[in-house]
Amino acid sequence: MNRKNMKTNVDPSEINKFEALAHRWWDPDSEFRPLHQINPLRIKYIESLIKLDGKHILDVGCGGGILAEGLATKGARVTGIDMADKGLNVAKLHLHESKLDIKYEKSSAEDFAIEHKSMFDIVTCMEMLEHVPDPSSVVHACADLVKPGGLVVFSTISKTPKAF
Repeated sequence: MNRKNMKTNVDPSEINKFEALAHRWWDPDSEFRPLHQINPLRIKYIESLIKLDGKHILDVGCGGGILAEGLATKGARVTGIDMADKGLNVAKLHLHESKLDIKYEKSSAEDFAIEHKSMFDIVTCMEMLEHVPDPSSVVHACADLVKPGGLVVFSTISKTPKAF
């Protein structure tokens, strides 16, 4: 399968949009309010499927680290990847305040999968697929990143007319 690298499976306008919003990631009254509200439910759902304590989790498209931090508070060893520098910087700054053990890296899922095949017990990819030109490439990369028998969790916004 021909995989796209991080330079080709990125929409620069999406990166620019999130770079402009980066300073508001941790404001629960900002554009990210829905993420703050749904995060506890997501974590509870994932916990209903698999114990998080001690699990190695990859959060693809981690943004400012909202989900990554929530998973880490449950004892998971979390790595977050994203392509937006400012969002990653916000995640790292907030991490410094929270004192959790999370690694953040700038990488696409496809590029990360090249060197981290079958390394994660759980891979999450929340509200990210709608921001890349080739979502199926990200889905395949996530499948490559998870260990056999592991769990991959996706969530995406419906872009159908009925959803609006």
